Amino acid sequence: MAEKPQTSGFRLGIYVFKDAEIVDFAAPYGVFSVARRFDPELDAFLIADSLRPVQTQAGFTVLPNYSFQDAPAMDAFLIPGGFGTRQELHNRRLHDYVRSLQDSTLLTSVCTGSWIYGEMGLLDGLPATNRKEPDRVEASPAGMVPIDRLAKIAPAARISRARVVDAGRIITAGGIASGMEMGFHLLRRAGYSEEFVAEVARVMEYSKAYELYRHDVEKFESGRSA
Repeated sequence: MAEKPQTSGFRLGIYVFKDAEIVDFAAPYGVFSVARRFDPELDAFLIADSLRPVQTQAGFTVLPNYSFQDAPAMDAFLIPGGFGTRQELHNRRLHDYVRSLQDSTLLTSVCTGSWIYGEMGLLDGLPATNRKEPDRVEASPAGMVPIDRLAKIAPAARISRARVVDAGRIITAGGIASGMEMGFHLLRRAGYSEEFVAEVARVMEYSKAYELYRHDVEKFESGRSA
């Protein structure tokens, strides 16, 4: 049983938009949902451009908890990937919202969500990751693997193949299912112990995968990778 952590509470805001990848946002949300069994002060919620239903990929529709205008307090903001990121690259309302967040708010992403931060110039000089396995279209001669597209969008970034890349304020995760590891890593960044995080993974029956991936994290400190 996980002990009551010394730290308590952390609010994760997850951006949802048309054609967002379901697992990208549902996985970190699910990690926080289970972690709340041990610390009810943890919170995860959905944010959208407006308080209207959002149709994500495959017609899965969600109702956001907040709009940009509500400006909810949060410790981390997460942008998932999905087909919709191609439009979000040019969503100036999203870009303005990200820039309006307090410097203490972590900026995180799963899969192609890191394209947004790259387009905004926020990855310049930093390592970042993205999905490395292409779908059938991306693998075609006319397509491009998402991690290679990140390199094109953000040529001043250093592309990493780690599952999670922690560059300080900005944390990126590569691959659709890597939202699980993003959720666990955010618990660590919030100050929860490794024992606490491992217990959350156990309850989720994810312990084997957790042990496999928990060291696949690149940390960037003071101009160097650790």
